[in-house]
Amino acid sequence: MCTHSQKRFVRSGILLLIFSLVSIAVLPAFAQDEAPTPVIIDTDMASDDWMAILYALKNPAVSVKAITVTGTGLAYCDSGVQIALGLLALVEYGDVPVNCWTETPLEGENAFPAEWRVTMETAESLGLPEGGEAAEGDAVALFSSTLEASEEPVTVLALGPLTNVGAALEQNPALVDKIANIVIMGGAVDVEGSYVVDGNTTAEWNIYCDPHAAKLVFDSGAPITLVGLDATNEVPMTMEFLDAFTAAAATPEAKFIAQALAGNAESIESGGYFFWDPLAAAVMTDPELVTLETRGVTVIDEAGDENGRTMPDDDGAPIQVAKTPDGEAFEALFTATLNS
Repeated sequence: MCTHSQKRFVRSGILLLIFSLVSIAVLPAFAQDEAPTPVIIDTDMASDDWMAILYALKNPAVSVKAITVTGTGLAYCDSGVQIALGLLALVEYGDVPVNCWTETPLEGENAFPAEWRVTMETAESLGLPEGGEAAEGDAVALFSSTLEASEEPVTVLALGPLTNVGAALEQNPALVDKIANIVIMGGAVDVEGSYVVDGNTTAEWNIYCDPHAAKLVFDSGAPITLVGLDATNEVPMTMEFLDAFTAAAATPEAKFIAQALAGNAESIESGGYFFWDPLAAAVMTDPELVTLETRGVTVIDEAGDENGRTMPDDDGAPIQVAKTPDGEAFEALFTATLNS
């Protein structure tokens, strides 16, 4: 009879073999791509954001033009900016402007618990190389100017509360004409939410932290792909994946992520850690990883037990909602990209 540890070892070995084979198959396809897609990353800089950002930075199909940090999520502004600059330095990506704006939502007082939030002490302990300086101005101005300066429509990868994006679109609604798509990790359309507070079983954290900003974005007319809990609930991080990913890690970026995930081993082993933001980043480059359903969706931004809910609504904005992800294909693609 195999023990749990023996079974985990066998499964991680099988995953490692799959990752190795897929790396050979996937990477040449990347090299054949034409001009990369210009992308703005808007992020609250949690550990799953690091995974998503490094995936985007390592993927030659993507050209990251700016990183805007939202201080209303898991990172405070200073620490979030420093981590973003460190990730850029780790990849040796070049000059990408980074900035933050505010740690206060556009409306309301919803927030992650203070003990969850990333401080400068955490940023300094990550072992990232020293990055450059924050860009002048603030994240909303950086977001807007990046769109305005682009000669082609830009894809927005939104990985945290939508404070920056909502503020920019409220200030200048015409910016939607410069947006090809907003890929949002957030929301829970047909599944339960994140149990953000007692009594609220419908909201997901990224939307809950600034529902009014999310409503502005959803109602802006911009094309939106929502990679919410409907999809991410089906791609849990497992210790078998972590073992295989760590064994396969061959680049500084992959080794950094392996180290970061090792710090979340307790959460992973308990079944409480999912591929939230990395799945959104992968769907941005490969929508066929999921099934996309066009749904009318509205954001409830009024106080009450459904504050922050992304509610199905026939009269709501038409949103592409991600469902039924191919978890094995995603894991293989993510691993191959980080090791490219």
